[in-house]
Amino acid sequence: MTRAPFRAEHVGSLLRTPALLAAREKFQQEAIDAATLRAAEDAAIAEGVKLQEDAGLPSITDGEYRRTFFHTDFLQQLGGVEIQGGLAIRFHRKDGDLEFAPPRLEVKGRLEHVRDIQRADFEYLRSLTERTPKVCIPSPTMVHFRGGRSAIDEHAYPDLDAFFEDLAACYRAEVTSLAEAGCRYLQLDDTNLAYLCDPKFRQGCAERGDDPEQLPHLYADLINRSIASRPDDMVVGIHLCRGNFQSAWVAEGDYEPVAEAMFNEIGVDAFFLEYDDERSGSFQPLRHVPKNKKVVLGLITTKEGSLESADDLVRRIDEAAKHIDPDQLCLSPQCGFSSTVHGNDITQDQEIAKLRLVVEVAERVWGSAA
Repeated sequence: MTRAPFRAEHVGSLLRTPALLAAREKFQQEAIDAATLRAAEDAAIAEGVKLQEDAGLPSITDGEYRRTFFHTDFLQQLGGVEIQGGLAIRFHRKDGDLEFAPPRLEVKGRLEHVRDIQRADFEYLRSLTERTPKVCIPSPTMVHFRGGRSAIDEHAYPDLDAFFEDLAACYRAEVTSLAEAGCRYLQLDDTNLAYLCDPKFRQGCAERGDDPEQLPHLYADLINRSIASRPDDMVVGIHLCRGNFQSAWVAEGDYEPVAEAMFNEIGVDAFFLEYDDERSGSFQPLRHVPKNKKVVLGLITTKEGSLESADDLVRRIDEAAKHIDPDQLCLSPQCGFSSTVHGNDITQDQEIAKLRLVVEVAERVWGSAA
């Protein structure tokens, strides 16, 4: 394997450092200005890059240290998108449910790409490492799925076809900006295709007027149009997540309801799939993956600190290989360690141990982390 995704991968976000959390709090209290906060972010990112390099990872992210939420910090920079209150969601944990209301996005006007969103952040990341820098951005489906038609202003978009075209155009502009800056590894973070694996969410879609059978096809077309401007040498992956907040999750369910459309219709190079426990079902849906695409198996949980057995991970990779060519497989944690600023219930030492385990098992199975 000569280019991304690498045998040893990770999803992107890292636990925020105490110094960074303190700086963010001071900024919220207006005790420091934006420039001072960015300097604190820069320092934390430099530490995060070293952490990843020391673990042996071939691809490097900025840990999403500049974000509060993995999606809203990016999406609210699109013209026409606003945060309107919260979206009440019940998260699940092994020790009981957790009520939380992440920010609710609404489209209040025509969508526009009014500025480069990630370019400066990418350029700083690239300056810190000789390894492959990876940029993680929310999937364009995040602008539609959470609220559906009711969250999209009917005066701005009486026709949803125009909404999807404008949304794709915004993403094409951002992808072009990143490509011009030298980015060649991009990851889209998508909860919605994973939520469509859950019967409860499928029912909810139907009740609000969306067809859960058609949404995977609609989203595949949206994603394809959104990345159509990428150069031939840019690798694009998509990560499916069932929710990741303080070690809690939202959705459950096997990939089968979306597998055939997702694997065959979405024109990305790799799929980062959660497979850390029974919530994700069996490996059988991997039989739908075309020969020219990779699957990054998220076998190592970021929700608990206990370290998995290397032997067990090798066994699970062997199980997956019954449904897909093992040469198409890679390994990663199932999600980021801190999809929101709050972080999962895990220590930095445990985070590091899990990243090192990814590298160790990749070298054992494939002979190399790259």
